[in-house]
This record gives sequence, structure tokens and C-alpha cells, in this order.
Amino acid sequence: MESPILSASPWHEGEMALQRQLGVEARMEEVGHRVMRDHLIDQHREFYPLLPMVVLGAVDQDGDIWATLRAARPAFLHAPNAHRLTVELGREPADPAESGMNDGAAIALLGIDLGTRRRNRLNGTLNRHAKGFDISVAQSFGNCPKYIQLRHVRFIRDPSQPPSVPPRVSSELDDVAGALVGQADTFFVATYADLSSGRQVDVSHRGGRAAFVHVGEDGWLTIPDFVGNRFFNTLGNIVVNPRAGLVFPDFATGVLLQMTGAAELLCGQPEDGPLEGAERYWRFQPRRIVWRADALPIRYDLAEWSPFALATGVWRA
Repeated sequence: MESPILSASPWHEGEMALQRQLGVEARMEEVGHRVMRDHLIDQHREFYPLLPMVVLGAVDQDGDIWATLRAARPAFLHAPNAHRLTVELGREPADPAESGMNDGAAIALLGIDLGTRRRNRLNGTLNRHAKGFDISVAQSFGNCPKYIQLRHVRFIRDPSQPPSVPPRVSSELDDVAGALVGQADTFFVATYADLSSGRQVDVSHRGGRAAFVHVGEDGWLTIPDFVGNRFFNTLGNIVVNPRAGLVFPDFATGVLLQMTGAAELLCGQPEDGPLEGAERYWRFQPRRIVWRADALPIRYDLAEWSPFALATGVWRA
């Protein structure tokens, strides 16, 4: 008999606090028991081998959280059984998330196909082996395709070849990095919570119109939270642990802009006023920033905007 959906509550106190504010706590408890699983269903086991890219979230030895993108030829992800996902990727020393991907570490993974808008999220425990690592699944769940821009992928080099340009490390956004953030229509965010049951890491997609993230003069990023599924995995983690790791990809050049720092939820509207489509807002202050030129061996060409993203606003100039 197939393993049941998680028997304990799928939500922790931070997530439930936000659900409670909206009066949906009871409904989300029911939804959570229906959609959150401790295993991969067959549909998701068939999905992962199709992907040329994966998003990962990991916590380094200093307790800082990083989000990263890694790419390889399809079939580098596969599930030998419903409780384990195999990730065949070599070590990447230039990636700041790599130091959090050691044996026994808690890890989060987002499988996302930008060509179809399908995605699946999971978290669990990392187990190293010669070809990469396995993830023992703790939670697995699907997500709706809202705010994902449709893109077509192409490889521009052998993914086993490392980038020729070394990473650039800083503590503040320079003009080039700030411009990438200020024009982005997609980024990924990793967060985590240390619970009585252990560390739970999450990594998630965020999308909107180009320039939906505001870069303030003080270096803080202001980010809208659009209408979603009410899971509040990201914001719930921030409630109990005000840290986050963001990665902004430049899909045209293969650049990855990775940063880790402090995160906080805003009460009310930001100083620049409300943004169309936003239900709430959060802020992020980068403390460590890594610019990795040509980090990705793939490029994505924009094919179609998400109609949900087009229905949202952008910050005033």
C-alpha cells in the first residue's frame, strides 16, 4: 500500500501564523494533508528525468542559506524509488551553496520546467555518493504554474566544463548587480526553519513583470508577495528565522547572482506605495554576494509571459 500523506501537520508555526491572519488556517490544514506527501508520486518520478536544470537550497557552516541553479543533461535527476531522488552532479567549488551540501545535511530542491511551467518541490536529507547525492524525501508537493515565464532551453557548452571566469564576491550590490536585480522577472529564494523535528529547508520560485523587485538606495530589496497558494513556505520560514538566500539568473548570459542575508516581513505598505497584485511585502538585505559569470551551461529564450505576471505591477521609477 502506498505511503500516506504526512500524518502530522504539514505546516509549522510560522506558516500557520500567516494562514491564521487570513482566516484560512483550518482550510489549509485540510489542503496540506491532501497535497503534502512524504514520498514522490509516480507523476513526479517521471517528471524529474526530463529536466535540464534544478534549483537547490542549502545552509552553510555559518548558518547562512543559499539558493543556486545547477544544470546538466536530462536524466541527471531520477527517482529509484518513491522515497529517494538521485542527483548526479559533481562538486562545484565556485558555488557558495556547495559548502552546505555535505552528507547528512538538510536540503531543498525545486524541479521546474520553464518550457511547460510544471514544478515540484521537495525537502529532505542529503546522502553523498560517488556520482553526486541522494535526497531522502521528507516533504514533496506540487505547485501551480502562476508567475512562471515560458522559456525554451538550449545548451551552449558541455555542462561538465566549468566556467572560465572566477566568481566575484562582495558585500554590497554594485551597479551591474543592481541592474540585474532591478530588471529581473524571475528569481529563486531559499529559507529554512529549525524545528523540533529537525531543520526544514525550502526553495521557491518568484516571478512577475520585469522590475517587480525594487532595489532601494539603502541596499535593501523590497519584494511583493502576489496572490498564491497560501502555503507560506517562504514567508513562514522568515517569520521564525529572518534569513534568506536569493539567486537571480540572467538567462541570456548564464550569469548567476547569489546572495545571502537578512529578511523581514513588512507591516502594511512600503514607502513607495502599493504594487498592483501584491497582497503583502517583504524585504531582504544582502550581506554576502557572489557574482558568477557564465555559471550556467544553458540559456533560456523567453517564449511567453505568464498572464498572471502581466497582471501585476512594477515599481515607480
